[in-house]
Order: sequence, then C-alpha cells, then structure tokens
Amino acid sequence: MKQLNAEFIISAEKLSQCPDFSYPEFPLLGRSNVGKSSFINALCNNKKLAKTSNTPGKTRLINFFNFSDKFMVADLPGYGYAKVSKEAQAKWQKYLEEYLLNRKQIKSLIQFIDARHEVQKNDFQMREWVEAYNLPIFTVVTKIDYVPRGKIQKVLSDVRKQFSGEVLPFSAADRYYCENTIEYLLNLCQ
Repeated sequence: MKQLNAEFIISAEKLSQCPDFSYPEFPLLGRSNVGKSSFINALCNNKKLAKTSNTPGKTRLINFFNFSDKFMVADLPGYGYAKVSKEAQAKWQKYLEEYLLNRKQIKSLIQFIDARHEVQKNDFQMREWVEAYNLPIFTVVTKIDYVPRGKIQKVLSDVRKQFSGEVLPFSAADRYYCENTIEYLLNLCQ
C-alpha cells in the first residue's frame, strides 16, 4: 500500500508565522473532532504524528506537516464547538481568514464531513465562505467505516448533492481509502 512519510514542521498562529517553502499546501477545514488529525496520521501510517483528542477544540494553531517533500498539510483549528472565549474565537477567525485568503502555497482546501451525521449548518457556512472567495476545495467524508457497506454510496451521493467538486470517502481506522486519497493529492500537485 502506498504511503508517504511525514513530519511535523511548525505551528503558527497567523500568516506571518507560517513556514516559507514552495511545496503545494492543503489546509484542512472541518468541525472539531471530524477526524482531521486522524487523516494526517492515516496518510503516513503514524498514529502519533498529529495529536488526536476526544475533546473538541484542542487544535488552536495552524499545524504544518511535510509529506515526503511532495506537499504540505496544514491542520487548522476546527470550527464549531470549542471551549474558548468569544474573543479567542474572533481572533482565530481573523487569523484563519488572513491565512486562507493570502497564502500563496495553497493548492486546494479540503473540507471534512463526518459520514455518521448529516452535513451541519456550520459546514454549509464554511463552504459558502470558501465559494464566495472562489477558493479551490474538495471534500473528504471521514469515519466512513462507521457506515454499513450497503449505505456508503448513499452517504457519498448525499454529500455530492450538497457540495460541488470531488468527494472522497475516508477511513482512518482501516486506511482503506488512503491510497486513493494520496493519489488524488499527488495529482493535484502536478
């Protein structure tokens, strides 16, 4: 099975602190606990690279990971539930908007949707914001291993009806879709 080595590079609070490199970059957008860190760990088959937590809102910075000098993944704070003040949330939003709108290395955003739930209001709000700025984006449907095999295509079809662009299934638990996802990312880098 194809996999890439990956290493954590740096955490940054805002655009001016982001690392200077030329690799294509893929920021991860999604609600807290949707599986962004598990996605990173599954792609490189290293469960300890990106910190995962059962507590929503643990990611507070933009965390950069280098995948075999092919591309970078930027793990962003989850939107939605987080036990932080309104002031902290407003600051995150300002810094993340600045990063997403001005970071030249961004190849495509990746929005994560949890296969176990309907697409949420804040998922739609995020997608509307991305599309308002005409930013490139595709969707990864996580935790697909929780969906009975006979219902996977329906879940994917439902997400495709709501969001334009590519929709990829993903399971960090069994890594079943890792190879297809890696191929897709590498193709976008060309």
